[in-house]
Amino acid sequence: MEYNILVINPGSTSDEIGYFRGDKLLFQQTVRYTPVDLKKFEGKKVTAQYNFRKNVILRFLEKNSIALKQIDAVIGRGGLVKPIPGGTYRLNKKLLRDLKNGVMGDHPSNLGGLLASELAKLGIAKAFIADPVVVDEMQPLARYSGMPENPRLSIFHALNQKRVAKLAAKKLKKKYQQCNFVVFHGGGGISIGAHQKGRVIDVNNALDGDGPFTPQRSGGVPSGGLAKMCFSGKYSLKEIKLKIKGMGGIVSYAGTSDVISITKFIQTGKKPKNSGIKVNRRQAKEILEAMVYQIAKEIGAMSTVLKGKVDGIVLSGGLAYSAQILDSLKKYIGWIAPFIIFPGGDEQTALKDAALSALKNIKSIKNYS
Repeated sequence: MEYNILVINPGSTSDEIGYFRGDKLLFQQTVRYTPVDLKKFEGKKVTAQYNFRKNVILRFLEKNSIALKQIDAVIGRGGLVKPIPGGTYRLNKKLLRDLKNGVMGDHPSNLGGLLASELAKLGIAKAFIADPVVVDEMQPLARYSGMPENPRLSIFHALNQKRVAKLAAKKLKKKYQQCNFVVFHGGGGISIGAHQKGRVIDVNNALDGDGPFTPQRSGGVPSGGLAKMCFSGKYSLKEIKLKIKGMGGIVSYAGTSDVISITKFIQTGKKPKNSGIKVNRRQAKEILEAMVYQIAKEIGAMSTVLKGKVDGIVLSGGLAYSAQILDSLKKYIGWIAPFIIFPGGDEQTALKDAALSALKNIKSIKNYS
């Protein structure tokens, strides 16, 4: 039997919608929103956008002549719920309540599960979320930070990391639960996880200040220096938060977070038009190499967590498209384990796979409590 699956992936300024029959993508649409579109929701909780986003999905279904009653499952991007182990979760009352209340934060991804539940009820479908960013499988030792009031947290690109780890295992003709991987996801944020026999036992907090610096985030910074900045009177809390996430990392040094433009500048010596690059060629090369250096150190650290028993280093996300970055990483850590590369991040396929697996194996579905 080929199941019909609707995938909903809400982002800060877009909605990605996909409709699958089995493994085949039949229809897809990415709706992008301008600041004008979202202006009426400024200062409000993300749930204020619920009807606005729901109508976008209903128009997508109508445009493609998809009847709600022919859909077998609706799966939404997992939001900021309580920390949970990886897997596919049915949308029960507790999960819907925590998505609505934003127990770990108010983010558009919270709408994924809420919309999935509503649309499933309008038809006869089952409703799920899978592998939200708050997936937490960390071992106890990994939680220690040296500051009891501020433990290390598991917040990372769980959906894509789990997806590419399973693909890597398949490539090795093994099950995910049989393998040890260090998985790198590199985009505007970077997460690097130690996957041991199907569990992410350690990972950097990719959201707000841990691990390597990224195109837009500061990563782990000297804590004493940060404390002085916070109490210097020069910066507001909002400005400090922007330095950690949004205006930290490469953009703070180079004037842009566009790694493609920086790479072209390094290769040709010519700054792409309107690139915003504010450094010279030598500086640009050093900044990019410094990020690679920190990524390599973090991958090395996660290899140590796995006690050197690493079946592969799995690289994904937008940065994995860069031959320059991959070549540089190989010089640092190529000796640890073979590279297995899956550039980009296909969240729609990952969500579809999760729903398909749940429909085929009901016992695999997890309950949120």
